Amino acid sequence: MVSDRLFTIREEGDAVVILDQSLLPHQYVTRHLKSLADAAHAIRAMLVRGAPLIGVAAAYGVALALKEGAGDESLQHACDTLAATRPTAVNLHWALTRMQRHLRPLPVAQRRAAAWAEARAIAAADAAANRAIGAHGLALIERIAHRPASLMTHCNAGWLATAAWGTALAPVYAAREAGLPVHVYVSETRPRNQGLLTAWELHEAHIPHTLIADNAAGLLLRQGKVDLVIVGADRIAANGDTANKVGTYLKALAAADCGVPFYVAAPTSTIDMACPGGEDIPIEARAGEEVRHVVGLDRHGTPAAVAIAPEATAVANPAFDVTPARLITGIVTERGVLPPGDIRTWFK
Repeated sequence: MVSDRLFTIREEGDAVVILDQSLLPHQYVTRHLKSLADAAHAIRAMLVRGAPLIGVAAAYGVALALKEGAGDESLQHACDTLAATRPTAVNLHWALTRMQRHLRPLPVAQRRAAAWAEARAIAAADAAANRAIGAHGLALIERIAHRPASLMTHCNAGWLATAAWGTALAPVYAAREAGLPVHVYVSETRPRNQGLLTAWELHEAHIPHTLIADNAAGLLLRQGKVDLVIVGADRIAANGDTANKVGTYLKALAAADCGVPFYVAAPTSTIDMACPGGEDIPIEARAGEEVRHVVGLDRHGTPAAVAIAPEATAVANPAFDVTPARLITGIVTERGVLPPGDIRTWFK
């Protein structure tokens, strides 16, 4: 799918190597995670991002933590530390629960090796699920009569956000493999500009795309330039309400008004059956500095942050919003495309 140079997370000896996404698209830098503190920082500071990848990174974080001791207290401390890094992405808590269930029954002497093996299995399962999401999403693209098909996405839900393939972009990569031309409108996704990561990986894959300001999405939808909107998810409630990067809800509203299908693509690990509805999803509030400053390159090509508002300016910076199930055409999972509404009937 991508060159060997491009990856999100991999093992290297007794360390984990990640691609530092906080520096993309301007710098390609890898980091070595050698401890629980390293893994927790990577998740909290968004060196790794995207709900599925956060889950994989957390699983490897447990493996790294057990290098210093694998008793019950050490295991619990590792899981508690990692669970506190990001509140909204349910894949994080799903992965930590899976690690605990797998490791606690084992003798302490076996836990370290078992933790690495289980983290590896979680990464492989994510890649396989995303490949299946691509296949199911490809069928949606094949229904679009004209070519190239025109898609719109928000935030980054490509391979950068997962162990491989991506979620919302997996159908795009599947379409390319099938020889179907596609074009993707990519919203910049302020304030962290994750859309720039989407544009970067689509450029690397030689897939036509256009970067747009977030607020241009409604106009493009109204002008009939978009056939289908597809986004990822950080948590899907049992009633089908979906949390994704802030700004997703506005696109769903505009798509509904313009009669454009709006799909969510996510593995079933993103579905939180213990969360009844969208109002129960915790919404992460991030620092105001992210809104008051814009990060990029200066005229000399050096990374720089520019203040666009005084420090005294009050800022609200919710990282996510919730799209009600009534605005979602379908949820593309590794099991197929689920219709909108109450998910509980599909997982009995």
